[in-house]
Amino acid sequence: MSTVSPLATCEHPHDALRAALDFIDAGEEVALAIVTATLGGGVRAPGAMMAISRAGGSAGYVSGGCIDADVRLNAIRSLQTGQVQHLRYGSGSPFADIRLPCGGAIDVLIVPVTNAQTVSMALASLEARRPVSFAVQPSGEIAICDDPDMPAAFRTRYRPKLSLRIAGRGSDCLALARLAGASGFNIRLQLPDQDDFDTARSAAIGKVERLTTPSSLPAVDDDAETAFVLMFHDAHWETALLHQALGGPAFYIGAVGSARTHAARCALLQAASVPVADIARIRGPIGLVPSMRDASMLAISVLAEIVDAFHKVEPAHV
Repeated sequence: MSTVSPLATCEHPHDALRAALDFIDAGEEVALAIVTATLGGGVRAPGAMMAISRAGGSAGYVSGGCIDADVRLNAIRSLQTGQVQHLRYGSGSPFADIRLPCGGAIDVLIVPVTNAQTVSMALASLEARRPVSFAVQPSGEIAICDDPDMPAAFRTRYRPKLSLRIAGRGSDCLALARLAGASGFNIRLQLPDQDDFDTARSAAIGKVERLTTPSSLPAVDDDAETAFVLMFHDAHWETALLHQALGGPAFYIGAVGSARTHAARCALLQAASVPVADIARIRGPIGLVPSMRDASMLAISVLAEIVDAFHKVEPAHV
């Protein structure tokens, strides 16, 4: 049976599409199972995706575990017959033996992949940090198309993965990077201290860079799905790094420290001629739960706030 890495979260369509191409490269037939609608308390949103190989390997999720095994079996059946399947689980379903604990319903579309190039195009767009408009035509063909008039059995828009750029020193920034990395997010970690740099490199925490001086910061590629988190308590680093982040489109810019520390930080930025409207973009103190005093709890609190902000942002146009 085909497998994917047990360390992969496979929660993002990016991961399912990547797995689908890996299965195809290994010579296997693949189907995509996509949630098209939910009723009541479904735990996955429309667009949630699984990739299933004919040998039974899979990546991704379409439920909290209550229907995934049956979806895999139906996907294998679709690969055997070459037919698209429209399935409903829960309320109104013909599968009386499969009950949803939430009491709602989940509609799933199973599509055998007949054109690997289309899947590859969708993945390439996400890897290039561009959203992608994804549609399943009535014929069962997968299309990458922004045309709202194109007939489709289902259409959705996938955003690139959440990306975190974290600059700082010590256990706080390392804890946040570990937590976000374990959640499957893209990580770019910027550190001035050699010990932190060595620890991050040995733990394989995303992309790790050395900060040398505030006047020679590495070039950044923040985009609309990037959160920048400053985890310094050094004013000479803070002003330069925040000024750089404010020049980009990051949806979240935040800095650790108390309300008093944040007020002093904002005063330094204003003295450096940073516009007041830009300074207002900076969140501080950061964290959904205030005043966390240990690194792990602070990391959870900050990441929760970032995820909350991410889901309130409308995706950019292709």
